[in-house]
Amino acid sequence: MTAAPRPRTTTRDPEALTRGLTAWLGTRLPGARATHTTVPASNGMSSETLLFDIDRPVDGPGNHPDPPVRSCALRLAADPAAYTVFPRYDMARQYRTMRLVADRTDLPVPRTLWLEEDPAHLGAPFFVMERAAGRVPPDVMPYTYEGNWLHDGTDEERERLEAASVSVLARLHDQVPVREAEFLADDGSGHGTGNGNGTGNGTGNGTGNALQRHVAVQRAYYAWVVDGRPRSPVIERGFAWLAEHWPADPGETVLTWGDARIGNIVYDDAWEPAAVLDWEMAALGPRELDLGWMVYLHRFFQDLTEASGQPGLPGFLRRENIEGRYARLTGHTPRDMEFHTLYAALRQAIVMLRVAYRQVHFGEVPVPEDADALILHRDTLEAMIAGRYW
Repeated sequence: MTAAPRPRTTTRDPEALTRGLTAWLGTRLPGARATHTTVPASNGMSSETLLFDIDRPVDGPGNHPDPPVRSCALRLAADPAAYTVFPRYDMARQYRTMRLVADRTDLPVPRTLWLEEDPAHLGAPFFVMERAAGRVPPDVMPYTYEGNWLHDGTDEERERLEAASVSVLARLHDQVPVREAEFLADDGSGHGTGNGNGTGNGTGNGTGNALQRHVAVQRAYYAWVVDGRPRSPVIERGFAWLAEHWPADPGETVLTWGDARIGNIVYDDAWEPAAVLDWEMAALGPRELDLGWMVYLHRFFQDLTEASGQPGLPGFLRRENIEGRYARLTGHTPRDMEFHTLYAALRQAIVMLRVAYRQVHFGEVPVPEDADALILHRDTLEAMIAGRYW
């Protein structure tokens, strides 16, 4: 299977970004330059990532000391001219979340260096962190396809990676005092939110309300995605299913990672996490938000792989294994997982619909007659709603 052309995600000029970055860097480290600037081939569909090295002479006028690190990664809020995936990008919120997790857990979160909220420098707010060395399971083509380091590994190596990845969730949920993450319950406008990317207006406190706020934000996000565009019947049926199958007890509220998948972890040569990345979807909510996302985002790739005629990795990241590992690590038995895996599939569908409408915006695809045809896992979502997926 060959990869389809990657959808356009930005209108920015990489050379102009490098010049702006060097100018800004000089205000933080006089004499420093950004060198070897690259955009990762696996750059995400939302915020942009820029990799660069800091070159700073140690001799000469001022006798400047060495920079704090040499190899850096910059996370830049999405290009507002590029039909952004989310309606807002709060880089300060993401930066604060990473600092909290680094301070209160033993997770390998990249060292954060600088936050810049003035968009004048690069066109949008950004922050800089230390770059972690290692390997990331690829999204394009997905790691479930043949020909990448994860697929080529042994069953024992993948089992080690799986166990370590579930441990990331267990430690995050157990170690961060939720009271210190309460800033995630507000988007700065006075409305309760489920993540930093939405504009929902759910209100209230408490465990059940954390899940209610999260879903309310996703409803608002969906309304924003389809504003002026065709609506999605399958997504709307998914929201109706959630309302009909609401958990009797959503469980305790914890800090959730939000984008809890192995494609957001850098692994070292021992198949252990070296860095946990991408905190822009962090939110307060039940533990199962992250568990459902980890389960489903792997199934999304596995289902696509099987549909293309390849076996994929059928024994890897199985739902029962993730749930069992998590229960042994935390003492918390995951519950209502049909709800949370369907919710994960629903959230993925909304993002995919927005990405597809961005392609429409750039003239890469025509306006569809059937919005649901833009959702690659439409059949999966319909099977979940009908109760015949698991």
